[in-house]
Amino acid sequence: QVQLVESGGGLVQAGGSLRLSCAASGRTFSSYVMGWFRQAPGKERECVAAISWSGGLTYSADSVKGRFTISKDNAKNTVYLQMSSLKPEDTAVYYCAAKRSTSSFTPPLDYDYWGQGTQVTVSS
Repeated sequence: QVQLVESGGGLVQAGGSLRLSCAASGRTFSSYVMGWFRQAPGKERECVAAISWSGGLTYSADSVKGRFTISKDNAKNTVYLQMSSLKPEDTAVYYCAAKRSTSSFTPPLDYDYWGQGTQVTVSS
């Protein structure tokens, strides 16, 4: 089993920055993909970024491209989401998730493990 714990959420002004962290523990595999999802009230959960533990594959949603950067530290089993130029529409609960396949990044049902979520609120 894999356990994921997110941290780093909070309240920021529009245009500000936050860095989210996701620490993974338990049994992990080199083929795993780590994804960041967000869900705002009344909206579906969407994938904003993903990265493979090996192979160097990354994905970023068009809505965050150029503003959000996903990265990882394999030695620490930790994935990060650096968020800059934040907008009020970025307000959501952000979740870290893990899956084995690298063929697709975005479907939430493809992910096997989920963190508890961390709230990001961007004020205008």
